[in-house]
Amino acid sequence: MAAWVKGGATDADAAVEAAATLLASARNAVLAGLCAELSAVRAAYHLADAIGASVDPVAGPSLYAELGPLSRTGGMTTTPAEAIGRGDAVLIVGNSPWDRPIVQDIAGTPPARGRAAGSERTILSLGGPRNGATRHVAYPADGGGLAVSVAHLRAFLKGNLAGETAYADLAKRLAAAQYGVVLYDPAEIGELGVEMLQGLIKDLNETTRFFGLPLADPFQGRALLQLAAWTTGQAPRVGFGRHLPEHDPWRFDSARQIAAGEADAVLWLASLPAPRPDWLGTLPSVAIVGVGSPEASGDVADVVFAVGVPGESVGGTLWDERRAAITYVPASGQTAELSAAGILTAIHERLTQKKAAAC
Repeated sequence: MAAWVKGGATDADAAVEAAATLLASARNAVLAGLCAELSAVRAAYHLADAIGASVDPVAGPSLYAELGPLSRTGGMTTTPAEAIGRGDAVLIVGNSPWDRPIVQDIAGTPPARGRAAGSERTILSLGGPRNGATRHVAYPADGGGLAVSVAHLRAFLKGNLAGETAYADLAKRLAAAQYGVVLYDPAEIGELGVEMLQGLIKDLNETTRFFGLPLADPFQGRALLQLAAWTTGQAPRVGFGRHLPEHDPWRFDSARQIAAGEADAVLWLASLPAPRPDWLGTLPSVAIVGVGSPEASGDVADVVFAVGVPGESVGGTLWDERRAAITYVPASGQTAELSAAGILTAIHERLTQKKAAAC
């Protein structure tokens, strides 16, 4: 089954009518999640503009942990290809990066380009695992967390702290690098941690070459960020209440709006896997989710659509973490009956018809 209304299975046309009616009656709707192929995300932005809704991606915490420091102090970053090709010292901060394929890509080869070509690559860990399949030198995190650990490390590097300590040793290793890279997950270390890391990287660049390599979130946030920029000229969290994109990360936080009772309807878009928010179903809601996912059932929201999963049952443009670029991925199996972009466009057209009929 591909569509449900109030728990009962129905056809797509009836569900589109129900979704349009639900959204037309809302005074302050929220379009959240946005974990999907870019054609669907683009359709969601157009729908939000049409009904004066706000948009908030599930990737927001990761994106804004990076965007805040970037807007205040800038950043010195590199690409996965450059990190693998040139890095002779790679500092991995936290636990999250160790599950990503790039760690094995880095560990599996020595640097092949630039000043460090042919030298041995050193992998260092700050606040990560002490044992594992990858050979590395591990340094424990400070009791205050990763951001405080980076601050202490920076103090040793700058000479503000001294002594025969683990962080003093780590600072010496970083300073000796010819092309160093810091690998981290913005969502794990937070905005303060990212800002502190970028300060450390800039300090290191006074005497050598060092760059950050932030990991992409798993919810298509990097692709969405680019679409938001070319569509609205703003970062992702925007509101169209006055039919122009207004950016406010706090005001248009979907969880905050719903907890405060400001929103009266929501459309959840997640044709790719994403954690379902607790508030879905607590107010009038439409869910567009991947076919075969746990959320593809009639009890998730008032109106539910099960649509093709990008790269599996529908083709779509997605973020490629290894290439650090947007790439088209064709469907690998049988094409699904419905697509997220098609459903959002149909809802948009039905709302336009309702508005015209009311005039």
